[in-house]
Amino acid sequence: MKVLFLADGNSAHTKNWVNLLTKHGIDIFLFSLTSFDKSNYRNNKFVDVKFDLNDTNTDDSDFSKIKYLSALRLLRKTIKKFNPDILHAHYATSYGLLGVLTRFRPLVISVWGSDVYFFPKKSILHKCLLKFNLKFADYILSTSEAMASETKLYTKKTIEITPFGVDIDLFKPKKVESLFEKNSIVIGTVKSLDEVYGIEYLIRAFHILKKKYSNINLLLIGGASRSNTDYSDYLKNLVHELNIEKSTIFTGRVSHELVSDYHNMLSVPVYVSLRESFGVSVIESQSCGKAVIVSNVGGLPEVIKSNETGFLVNSGDEDATAMAIERLILDEELRLLMGKNARKWVIENFSQEIVAQRMITIYQNILKEIPAINK
Repeated sequence: MKVLFLADGNSAHTKNWVNLLTKHGIDIFLFSLTSFDKSNYRNNKFVDVKFDLNDTNTDDSDFSKIKYLSALRLLRKTIKKFNPDILHAHYATSYGLLGVLTRFRPLVISVWGSDVYFFPKKSILHKCLLKFNLKFADYILSTSEAMASETKLYTKKTIEITPFGVDIDLFKPKKVESLFEKNSIVIGTVKSLDEVYGIEYLIRAFHILKKKYSNINLLLIGGASRSNTDYSDYLKNLVHELNIEKSTIFTGRVSHELVSDYHNMLSVPVYVSLRESFGVSVIESQSCGKAVIVSNVGGLPEVIKSNETGFLVNSGDEDATAMAIERLILDEELRLLMGKNARKWVIENFSQEIVAQRMITIYQNILKEIPAINK
C-alpha cells in the first residue's frame, strides 16, 4: 500500500505517524511545505518545498498563506511519480486545500485542532474554505471525539477517530535522578510554555500548596513557541512574584529522547489546558505509570479514566487544581494505584501497535471502497 502524506515534516506528530506506518509496511511518501530534518525519519521518500516556516505554519494567521498553492504543480508531479493508492492530508485548511486541488481520489483529511477550532471563526471566507475542503474529502479523521464534534459543525460526513499513540517501551516507569532533593514530591507538566496550556494556573495551585507543604517542588518541562515568548516571560515573573523561585525549575526545551526521563521525575503530572484537542503528553505520563490531573476541556477527558487513572478539574481553577494535587500528595497508595491503572489503560488503548492497526484498517477499508468513490 502506498500513501502520500501531505504534512509538516517538522511536526512530531507527522514524524510519529510516518515512522510508525513505515514500520508496519506502509509505503509512505512525505510532501512537506517546509524543510525538515530527514534523519528523524525511517524512510527516504520526501519532498519539501522549502518555504519559510513562518510563512507556512499551520496557524493560518492570515489569508496571504494562499502562497503555498504555488506548490501545487510540484505536488502533482510527485503524485504522478509516486502513484499513491491514497492521498492523506494532515491539517484541513492548508495541506487539505492542496489535496483537494489535486483532484486525486481517494483523499483523506485529518483535522488537527486549530484548523477547525479557530480558522473557520476568523471570517465567513475562512469558514467557507474549511467547508469546501471537507466537502471534497472522501474520508475525514480526528484524534478525538471532541474535535470530531467540532468538525461536524462544517460537514455532515462520518468522521473516524484515530488517536495518537505512544511508544510504551520508551514511555515506561523507570528510576531516574531527580533535579530536586531525594524525598521531594515533584509536581509539574510536560508542555510548551504557551498560554493555551494554562500553566499559570498550575503555578498558582502550586503556590497555594507550598504554603502547607515544604517538601514539594515544581518542574515545568518545555520551552516557549516563537509566538509565546511574552507568556513565557510572564510565567517566570509570576514565579518570582509568588516567591517560589527556589522551588521551581524551568527546563526549557528538552530532546525527545529525554522526555520519558522527565515524565518519570514527576510525582504528580498536571495538565490544566484551557483548550486541547487530544493530549499526547497526558498519555505519555500515564504510560510512565503516573496518576494525572487534567482539565475538563476538549479531548483531555477522553485520554484518562476519571477517578481511576487521574482526576478531572475545571480549567482556569487553581483552587480545584490544588485540591486534586493535594489529594495525590497525601495519599501515596492512591497515587501508586492510579499510576498502575494508568499504565494498563494506555497499553490497552493508546499503544503504537493499537493506533497503527486502527489507521491501517481504515486505509484497507478505503481501498476496498475505491470503485464506489470513483463513480
